[in-house]
Amino acid sequence: MTIGVDLGGTHIRAGIEEHGTISHPRKETFQTKRSLEETLNQFIEFIRPLVSNGIDGIGIGVPSVVDVERGIVYNVTNIPAWVEVPLKDILEEEFKIPVSINNDVNCFVLGEHKYGSVEGYRNVVGISCGTGLGSGIIINDQLYNGVNCGAGEVGLLHYLDHTIEYYASGNLFSTQFNTTAEIAHRNALNGDEEAKGYWSVFGRHLAEAIKSVVLTYDPEAIVLGGSLSKAFALFSPAMRHSLNDFPFPKSMEKLAIYQSTAENITLLGAAALPSQQATLIKNGR
Repeated sequence: MTIGVDLGGTHIRAGIEEHGTISHPRKETFQTKRSLEETLNQFIEFIRPLVSNGIDGIGIGVPSVVDVERGIVYNVTNIPAWVEVPLKDILEEEFKIPVSINNDVNCFVLGEHKYGSVEGYRNVVGISCGTGLGSGIIINDQLYNGVNCGAGEVGLLHYLDHTIEYYASGNLFSTQFNTTAEIAHRNALNGDEEAKGYWSVFGRHLAEAIKSVVLTYDPEAIVLGGSLSKAFALFSPAMRHSLNDFPFPKSMEKLAIYQSTAENITLLGAAALPSQQATLIKNGR
């Protein structure tokens, strides 16, 4: 059994993975603005009730760049005190069990690959659309981090007058439409035509992220997650229409695009990190 932890911008979630399901789920608000000592203490005490003799390891997803081998996290989003934190060493010293750490979107795609919509595909990309836009990559059934755990950050590519993330995330709704994605989703479901139009615009911008992913990694499948993926039915038609002008039509015809629907998928992916890391070490990578 392995503990999976998802450190979000405002909450921590965790649970124990056993046979592809999460038991003993926990969630609490993370006091992100406090000191390094205070935030680390809260993080440790949040995990502690899940640690027992039957636990083989801890896997953690964080919204930041990670030195995967050494388990150091850098400049964690929304946690000012976490500039450079040797989190692996701290937790292994505390709990005496192996700890693996990676980017949270990498955990998302790893969970989808092992237990979710893209199980069975060898080469996939997960795109998470929420406050921002991130992506994680599986190549030949292995999570691909890149040298600095920065592979797949297509959201930061230049697009129009800004970046892809600026237009293909929740930011679009606040900056362009003076609302939130949550309100736009609710209004569109209630038949508001203007709100439906917002989602069509979002779908067209998201198509540009997908084109960048296909041109770079040429995967078999893409799975869309994050809070905005809940509106998949609203933005999917415009997204797919905008993919029709892709320069290699056959590539787009073969590409499978899924909506993430599995519960606790990022926790499952985080819990899979220790075995993923062990495989890489065994193979000398």
